[in-house]
Amino acid sequence: MRALMLTATALSMTMKPLVMAPSAAIAQTRPITDPASVFKAKPGSDYFLANYTQISAWLEKVAQESDRMKLVSIGKTAEGREQYIAIISSPENIRQLDKYRGISQQLALAKELTDAQAKTLSEQGKAVVLIDAGLHATEVVNAQSHVQLIHEMLTRNDAETTRILNDTIGLYVFANPDGLELVANWYMRQPDKTKRNSNDIPVLYQKYIGHDNNRDSYASTQPETTNMNRLAYRDWYPQILYNQHQTGPVGTVVFIPPFRNPYNFNNEPLVIAGTDAVGTAMHERLLAQGKAGSVSRSGAPYSTWFNGGIRTIGYFHNQIGILTEIIGNPTPMEIPLVPNKQIAGQDAYMPIAPQTWHFQQSIDYVKEMSRAILDYASRNREPLLYNRYVMGRNQIALGSEDSWVVTPKRIEAVKTAAEAMKKDSGGSALDDLVGYDTREIAPSSLYKKVVQDPKYRAPRAFVLPADQQADMPTTVAFLNALIKTGIEVEQAPAAFSYGGKRYPAGSYVVRSDQAFRPHVLDMFEPQDHPQDFAYPGGPPIRPYDITGYTLAYQMNVQFDRLLDGAPTHFPLVSEVIATPPAGKMTGTGGAGYVVSHATNNSFILTNRLLKAGAPVYWLKQGVSAGGAQLAPGALWIPAGGAANGIVQGAVQSLGIDAVQVAAKPTGATVKLKPVRIGLVDHYGGSMASGWNRWIFEKYEFPYSVVYPQELDKGGLNAKYDVLVFQSDVLGREGRPPQKQPAAADLPAEWRMALGNVSTEKTVPQLASFAKAGGTVIAVGNATRLGPELGLPVYNALATVDASGKRTPLPGTKFYVPGSVLQAKVDPTDPLAYGVPATLDVFYNNNPTFAFAPGTPGVRRVSWFASDDPVRSGWGWGQKALNDTATIVDGTLGKGHVYLLANEVTQRGQPYASFKFLFNAALYGPAQTGAGAGTADD
Repeated sequence: MRALMLTATALSMTMKPLVMAPSAAIAQTRPITDPASVFKAKPGSDYFLANYTQISAWLEKVAQESDRMKLVSIGKTAEGREQYIAIISSPENIRQLDKYRGISQQLALAKELTDAQAKTLSEQGKAVVLIDAGLHATEVVNAQSHVQLIHEMLTRNDAETTRILNDTIGLYVFANPDGLELVANWYMRQPDKTKRNSNDIPVLYQKYIGHDNNRDSYASTQPETTNMNRLAYRDWYPQILYNQHQTGPVGTVVFIPPFRNPYNFNNEPLVIAGTDAVGTAMHERLLAQGKAGSVSRSGAPYSTWFNGGIRTIGYFHNQIGILTEIIGNPTPMEIPLVPNKQIAGQDAYMPIAPQTWHFQQSIDYVKEMSRAILDYASRNREPLLYNRYVMGRNQIALGSEDSWVVTPKRIEAVKTAAEAMKKDSGGSALDDLVGYDTREIAPSSLYKKVVQDPKYRAPRAFVLPADQQADMPTTVAFLNALIKTGIEVEQAPAAFSYGGKRYPAGSYVVRSDQAFRPHVLDMFEPQDHPQDFAYPGGPPIRPYDITGYTLAYQMNVQFDRLLDGAPTHFPLVSEVIATPPAGKMTGTGGAGYVVSHATNNSFILTNRLLKAGAPVYWLKQGVSAGGAQLAPGALWIPAGGAANGIVQGAVQSLGIDAVQVAAKPTGATVKLKPVRIGLVDHYGGSMASGWNRWIFEKYEFPYSVVYPQELDKGGLNAKYDVLVFQSDVLGREGRPPQKQPAAADLPAEWRMALGNVSTEKTVPQLASFAKAGGTVIAVGNATRLGPELGLPVYNALATVDASGKRTPLPGTKFYVPGSVLQAKVDPTDPLAYGVPATLDVFYNNNPTFAFAPGTPGVRRVSWFASDDPVRSGWGWGQKALNDTATIVDGTLGKGHVYLLANEVTQRGQPYASFKFLFNAALYGPAQTGAGAGTADD
C-alpha cells in the first residue's frame, strides 16, 4: 500500500516511505517490472530517452514490488514535481534505516564521542553512498544509467551485489527532475530519430539557473539544491557522494579523480586522500574489464578548490566527493583521433582508439563506476565510517584551540622574512644541511614567528551582532544558507559580553568547534587562491570555476572574529528561519512613514505599494527619524489608502523598521512610479538572466522576458521603461554568436526566441529607446554596450597603440577570475542609495571604465581605489583597476544608460550589490515623463 506523501521537513524527521514492499529475504523472489515495459522502449537504446514522468511511474511501481527499496520524496522541485530518491539496501537494512541513519549522523557530527565509541558505531553501521544523476539535464547518460543500475540492484543476486546490499545503503537521487522531463521530451519530439538532439532546448534546464544548479550548493537558493543539502548534511550524512556529469575530454571516454591542484586549504586532508583512493578504485575496475579511455588530474581542469558544486561542498563537510565526466549520447557519436591522447601516462592509463560510440557503452561505464564505488564502500565499510568520525573529531579539536590555515600569502610572508634575514646576516641565514639545497630552505624559527603568527590564527567563533546588521533580513538569508548545509548556528536569548564587547539579545554565534568547520571558515574567511600560471611569465591556468566567493562578504554581513575562545553555548537555531525577525514600528505621527533604504526588503515594500497605487518617494537628503539618522534614499510613504496596511504588514513579515512621522520630511524627493521592465534573454536561456528572473521574483519586481527579434523591431518605448542586459546575453566579445537551430526545425512558439543582440541591428534600436526616455541597464560584460550606445566612456583595462586602438590587457598582465573585491561607493547617488561607502563586490574579469574629468552625461557611482582591491580569490595585475569605475550613471538623450560592470547579481549571492540594479530600474523611469521626481515633490 502506498504511504502518504511526506513534506521535506517530515522526511528529515521520519524518513517514511512513499512506497515500500513487505520485507523478505535478500534474494528477490517477487518479479520486478522491467523498465522497458513501462517506457515502451529499452533504456539505453540508441535514439531513446525516458522522461521523468515515465521514470517516476516505474519507480513507484517497483517500490511496491521490491523489499530492497524504499522510495522517498525529498521535496518539491522549482516546477512543483516530487524529487525522488530510491533508498536501496538489503531487506534487513531497509527495516532498520532509522538506526543506520542515526549512526551515520553520530559519526559525521563527531560530538561527544570517544574513539572507542566511534569504533563500535563503525562496526555496527552501514556505509552510505549517495549517487546523483541528471543534475545537468542535457548530460543525458546519467539519468538513463540510473534506471538500469537501480533495476540491477533490485534483481541481481550475485555475490558482489548481495555483499553490497548487506554492507551499504545506496541513495539514488534524480537531481533535476524538471530538466530530465524537458530534455527527454524535447529529444523525443522528432519523429525522425536521426534528427533528434538534446542540445538545442529553448530554455534553461532548471527553471531559473540552468547549468548553475551545480554552482548553488553553499548558497542553497533553489529548491532542488536545498533538498539535496538536507539529504546530505542534515539527514543521511553519506560518507561518499558520487556526482555524475558529462562530457568527457575529447579523445577519451571519462574523467575520474584524482583531481588536479589547487587544493582548498580549508579542507580536511583525509577527505582528499579518500577521494583519490575511491577514484583509483574506479579506474582499476574499468581497466580490469578492458574499458579504456579513463583519465585523471591533468586530463581535465577539475579541482577541489571551489565550494559551490554538489560534490565539492562535500569536501567542506568531510565527505568523499567523486565527479565523473562521461561521453555519450543516444544519437551515436564518434570518438575522434586526438594524437596526444594516444600516449599512456600516469593520468591516462589506457588510451582508447577512435571509433563509433553507442549510448549503451557509456551507460555500461557509468554503471561499472557506480558499482566500483559501492564495492569500495562495502569492502571498506568500517574505515569509511570511522574516518568520517576522525575528520569531524579533528575539526572540532582545531576549532577549540589555536590553529592556522596555511595559505600562499603566509608562505610568501615566510619567503620575504627569510630574504630579509639573509640580507641582514650578509649571506645565508642557514647552516649547511647535507643533502639539501639551502636555497629552498628558510630558517625554522620563521615557522612559529610567521606561519603561526598569533594574529593570523583561525577564529574560534564568529559573532553576528544583532544591532550592527544594516540589513537583518539579508543576514538571516546568510544564516539560512549555513543552516541548510548543516552548520550549527546559535542565537543568544539575552545580552552577553565577550572579549570586552557587549552583544545584544538576538545576536547569532557560529562556532568553529564543529565537525563541518571547513565550511564555516570557507563562508566567513577570504579564499587565498595561489598564483597559477603555465610557466613563469606565461598565461594563467584557468580555474575550474571562480576563485573567491566568501559569502559573508558578498552579503555584507557584519561579524566579529573571535580568536581567543568562544562564548558559552547558546540555543541552536534548529531549522531554517522562515521569516526575519519582525521589524519595529516607532513614532506616533499620522502623516506617513519613513523607511531606511539599506534593507533589500524595502524594495518588496516599494513594489507592493506601487502595485497598489500608493505613492512612494525617495528622500534625496539624509533624514533624522525615530532617533536615528537615515542615509539619502530613505523611503517617504504618505499615510492613507492601501499604504497603512502594506507598511504594517512589511514591518511584521519583512523585518523592516518604519517610523511614523507627523509631517512630510523636508527637501527634494524622487517620486517613484510603476515600471515596465524588459529582461533580455536569448534562445537556450541565459543563466545570468535566469538568476535575474529569480531575484526579480524574490523582490516582487514586475518584468517581461524580451528576445533579440523584438529588440530589433524597435518601438520599444511603447512597451518598456527599462531594458536589462545581463552579462552573458551579448555572447563573448570577439567570438561568433552561439549556433542556434533553424527556425524550420522548431515548434512555432519558440521561433520568436531566435536571434542575437547585434551591433548592426540591435544597438541602434537601443540608442533610440534611451534617447526617447528609456533606461538601459547593462551588467557585467554586457557593459560593453555603453561605448557602443555612445556614452563617452572607455574600457580602462586596455593598452592603447599609436593609432589610438584599444586592446584588452592580456592574461599575463591582468587576470582576476571570479573574486571578491573592495570598491568605493558614492552613497549619495541615487544608483547607490542604501549601499555603504565601502562595499565588497563580485568581479570576474569584467570591464571597468574611465572618462575624462568633467565629461558631461556620465558620473561614476562606484570605483576601485587601491592597488590591491582583492579581498577574496585570485588577482594578477589588479593594480590596473585602481581609480577605474565599476558603476557608471550615464545620460543619453532623454533617457539613461547604467553600466553595472561588477557582477551585481552573481548567482544570486551578492545581496548588497542587488541595490545597484534595483535602484537603476526604479530611478531611471522616475526621471522621465509625467510624474518625474523634482525638488518640489
